Amino acid sequence: MPNSPLVPTVRRRRLGASLRGLRNEAGMTLDVAATAMGWRGPKLSKIESATQAIRPADVGALLSVYGVADPQVRDALEDLARDAGKRGWWQTYSGVVSPAYADYISLETDADTICAWSPLVVPGLLQTAAYARETIAGVTTSRAPDEVAALAEVRMARQAVLSRPGTAPEMWAIIHEAALRQRFSARSSTMREQLRRLLDASDMPNVTVQLMPLDSTPHPGVVGGFTLTGFPPPMPSVVLLENLGGATYVEGNDATPFTKAFERIRATALPVEDSLARIAELEESHRK
Repeated sequence: MPNSPLVPTVRRRRLGASLRGLRNEAGMTLDVAATAMGWRGPKLSKIESATQAIRPADVGALLSVYGVADPQVRDALEDLARDAGKRGWWQTYSGVVSPAYADYISLETDADTICAWSPLVVPGLLQTAAYARETIAGVTTSRAPDEVAALAEVRMARQAVLSRPGTAPEMWAIIHEAALRQRFSARSSTMREQLRRLLDASDMPNVTVQLMPLDSTPHPGVVGGFTLTGFPPPMPSVVLLENLGGATYVEGNDATPFTKAFERIRATALPVEDSLARIAELEESHRK
């Protein structure tokens, strides 16, 4: 029986895109590079398109063919090849975590920067458990209560990445003020606790929180929210777009407009100190 086609995970796509970019920089065609490795062209094409795995040792050999000597680049891509098919803690929740969601969790795990523009909800990495449960239950149209509870657990478990010793990513979250004025019927204290969580998270050295005021001027973020994950070079950034239909990823050079958009959104939002002061005012209003 023939082997099933390999599913292109985000990690494999990132590796393939990086290898393709380095091959192009070296001025080599697929056939020339494959011949130098003793392969046929289709094999390298499949590696670059993420439909075939590659061993870390072969990544090193391929980088030598491309003339890449930078140890940081070599280590990063060899590690990515080593981890491409690795199972993460989220596999325990495979019954409720879709492949696209699992891909995103692996992105968070590998990222060194996470930039989130959230016009409608608080970013998942900064949510309280109660907020997570209510928002997941409110958004879903088909999840049973036990699945909602499991997804909330996953969201809480994801937050460990922000306090990971030595390798925690830098997170910059910009949240629209309208998202912080939402009402929660199940527990009246949900939003107050969530606002306190944002203030506490902002004390972390790797977390920055900004607020987009209700009376802001127009900016690129009015088109919709997105999360931009960045990685050590030469790996390209990846953008996550979400809607009711699921998750869409924008990778490589196509992510550049989102990087520029985030800078403009950041410039339009309240300064960090003013943002935290406004969040503190909102939190205090829930105590009255």
